[in-house]
Amino acid sequence: MLQCNILSSPVIAMSPADCTTYSDADVVSETPTRGPLAVSLVLTALAMGGFAIGITEFAAMSVLPDFASGLGVDEPTAGHAISAYAAGVVVGAPLLAAFGARLPRWILLIVLMGLFAAANTLSALSPNFETMLVFRFLSGLPHGAYFGVAALVAASIVPLKFRTRAVSTLLMGLTLATVLGVPVVNLISQAHGWRWAFGIVGMLAVLTMTLVALFAPRDPAHPDASPLRELKALKNRQVWLTLGVSAIGFGGMFAVYAYLASTLREVTGVGPEVLPWVFAVFGVGMFSGNLLGAWAGDRFGFKAAAGVLIWSAASLALYPLASHHLWSMLVIVLCVGAGGGLGAILQTRLMDVAGEAQTLAAALNHSAFNTANALGPLLAGAAVAAGFGWGSTGWVAVGLTLGGLAIWLWAWLDGRVSRPPVTAA
Repeated sequence: MLQCNILSSPVIAMSPADCTTYSDADVVSETPTRGPLAVSLVLTALAMGGFAIGITEFAAMSVLPDFASGLGVDEPTAGHAISAYAAGVVVGAPLLAAFGARLPRWILLIVLMGLFAAANTLSALSPNFETMLVFRFLSGLPHGAYFGVAALVAASIVPLKFRTRAVSTLLMGLTLATVLGVPVVNLISQAHGWRWAFGIVGMLAVLTMTLVALFAPRDPAHPDASPLRELKALKNRQVWLTLGVSAIGFGGMFAVYAYLASTLREVTGVGPEVLPWVFAVFGVGMFSGNLLGAWAGDRFGFKAAAGVLIWSAASLALYPLASHHLWSMLVIVLCVGAGGGLGAILQTRLMDVAGEAQTLAAALNHSAFNTANALGPLLAGAAVAAGFGWGSTGWVAVGLTLGGLAIWLWAWLDGRVSRPPVTAA
């Protein structure tokens, strides 16, 4: 089915980029079928899951020295637990999304959160580092599939022109975790031990299961849903190009974020008491960028991704220059964080190009996101190790962001060539 983003009634000559292809099962109506309160309750339930996932992803970094000491390993070794979680996301997103396609989405969300709750609770009870690695890998498995399925549910309950805003509300749970959840959990962990960081996430996951059971729409699974049907997404060049924008373009933000604390200490010259405030500013930037990116995505579609990437490249180019003064770092860190608004735009783009393989394509976006999480720090770390200094992380970040912009241009041009022109009367 072909549906075009017509926001007014006059006759409009439209380009192929203004139109969206959906399967009959995944079409989003221009007329909402639920009232504002019902929509808010669904989005709140979905965002609670994003909040829990955000805490376990970022709080694990903040309590790393504590669980390293508690489990008898050094901090570089303890960092493998972070990598194990990321590996779980990359592996679990396509597998769980594909094999869960036969389930109604609300049930699949509960199952995914159940696995997430169990794995995080087991992480809190880990008797040694070896079991900790296993449980962190298991914790990462549902991450991408949850966000992918939840994004489809969020988009399905609002009019077409508000899809990106609905997806951004889901992702807002993740950004709020960086601003509020992680500092609070960190304080609790300092007072009562690192195991509480993972135990709290387990409790939040159970709360999410309850809210989803109460408020999520009871839409049935598509009668033709199957893993093979979902795997059709992998034949679509536009899906791969959109994932490439995410995997490369987002790598720039992570190249800087991973070494932000080191840069602040070694270049800016601030003490450890200042670091939480700078990271909070980054979280505020992500929160603001998520809102603005959602508005731009609904207004301009895939073109908005180019705007965010250009903004990010410009901000990251100023990062090495700003790193010598705290006040300038606060401004640039805020701007770099705002580049997180790219996420909702790309998530919505995948809905546009995935055809009948909606669940797998949506989940793969988070595999790509975690690929960026690995690639950015890897390349930036290599630059620092080669003797180019902490400021070089910014130049690596600019290169990755421009690489993402180049892939965006390829995807945009390819989309215009491969689709027939459409005229709306």
